[in-house]
Formats: sequence, C-alpha cells, structure tokens
Amino acid sequence: MNIQVGDKLIMKKPHPCSCKEFEVLRIGVDFKIKCLGCEHIVTVPRNKIQKNIKSVITSNANEE
Repeated sequence: MNIQVGDKLIMKKPHPCSCKEFEVLRIGVDFKIKCLGCEHIVTVPRNKIQKNIKSVITSNANEE
C-alpha cells in the first residue's frame, strides 16, 4: 500500500463520532491520523491500520 502524509483514508469501521474518513499526519512504526469529523488525533499501529483501510484518497500535494 502506498500511503503518504496528507492522504485521506476511508476506514471499514467508523470512529465513535460516526465518521469513516481520516487524514494521515505521520507515518512510521505507527500511523498518526486525524478524524475528519471531530478532528480527534489517534495513533494506531501500522499492522492494525493496514487491515482496517477500505480505500485511500491521494492528496494533490503529493503529486508532482
């Protein structure tokens, strides 16, 4: 999976605020993502987040 900082992730399960869209803030051993509904920032281990991603929306800032 090719995920970059700034991409939007559509998850299989929603955040407690019922929003399924998250923005990637940091990538490493774990991902730091921000809920686009309530703007809560969450840190999730890489293996757990990769199982729960439904689709990736690439941001225009990453394209050259």
